[in-house]
Amino acid sequence: MSRQKRTIDLSIKPKKAIIAGIERQGSFDTEQSLDELVMLLGNLNIPSVARAVQHRDIPDPSSFIGSGKAEEIKNFALHAGATLLVVDDFLSPTQKANLQKLTSLEVWDRAFVIMKIFERRANTAEAKLQVELAQYRYEIPSLKGLGYQMSRTGGGIGTRGPGETEFERHRRKLERRIKSITSRLEDVRKRRGERRDRRRKDGAPLAALVGYTNSGKSTLLKALSKDSTILSADQLFSTLDTVVRRIGFRDGGSFLLSDTVGFIRKLPPELVAAFRATLEEVAGADLLLLVLDSSDSEPCETLDIVLDTLKELDADELPRIIVLNKIDKTGESADYIAAELKARGEKVICTCALDNRGFDDLLAAIKDCFADKLDFGAQRYLNGEIYKDEQKILE
Repeated sequence: MSRQKRTIDLSIKPKKAIIAGIERQGSFDTEQSLDELVMLLGNLNIPSVARAVQHRDIPDPSSFIGSGKAEEIKNFALHAGATLLVVDDFLSPTQKANLQKLTSLEVWDRAFVIMKIFERRANTAEAKLQVELAQYRYEIPSLKGLGYQMSRTGGGIGTRGPGETEFERHRRKLERRIKSITSRLEDVRKRRGERRDRRRKDGAPLAALVGYTNSGKSTLLKALSKDSTILSADQLFSTLDTVVRRIGFRDGGSFLLSDTVGFIRKLPPELVAAFRATLEEVAGADLLLLVLDSSDSEPCETLDIVLDTLKELDADELPRIIVLNKIDKTGESADYIAAELKARGEKVICTCALDNRGFDDLLAAIKDCFADKLDFGAQRYLNGEIYKDEQKILE
């Protein structure tokens, strides 16, 4: 009887994640935020096998969730086959390093998950540079937690002497790269500013689609502009670049409509800073079309998150219309949501980007807002003109 040869399985096994968060007293959105984190991981094809919630007033300064909860997670992971712990918040380098020691798991935080998705979605040169910049800014504070290899000294050409550590050399390398990328993105920012000034000088009114990621902004732009080349997908952060198209009114006249990166809870500050050139398109608009998904379980809470993000961009005081989208999924309940938003003083239009329902009302409301801007000069400027991404400036 011949012996069967044993083979070593060298395949990389897919990650399984345990997600963890803390629930502060008086907090009501912990489960919703964790649900969102599960969805974020799903966009990376990483299943979540369990969630752990620690009730405490403030995060543990050394391990965020505390050593006791970390021990529970470690024991559960051994039985569930989980290899990854994802914390639904931002971790300090110390907290991340301590959690890895306590749980024997790879540890990510919410910021890292979102950046991984941005990295996958980035297709243009500008988007790739902005994501790279955010990743470097995120990485620098974590260098000291990388262990022994970052404490070794080195010498030779290109270093500052035999006493320089690997940490110092790597940090200098990242800082040089950050400086280079920042300089290139500053050129992008200036060119975008010049383009906005040119539009404003020629009287071209500009509306900007803003809102939560995957609320249907790109689908709205695609339907309104009748441009089938615009990417719209049922996924988070499908749009990372500014896309601008000319939209015609039914009875004559037109305006510019832009779409840009969507918002989300706890958007990493590194990404907000890196995408400054792109997000400034929002602040430079004459009108905001704030898109809400009518099938959202808490649309008013989502509105508050979007408004908080707009405040960071100095765009929360701009005129706005709430576009309550995806009414095909909600039916009559959309009317109740609209009534609640109107009671808050918002101007609301209900739409469905898939079948163009509500588009006449939306265009009429936009034209009313732009009544003083739709003059002859603006129409001459807009006639036949379609603004597209100017990615060539980075090539």
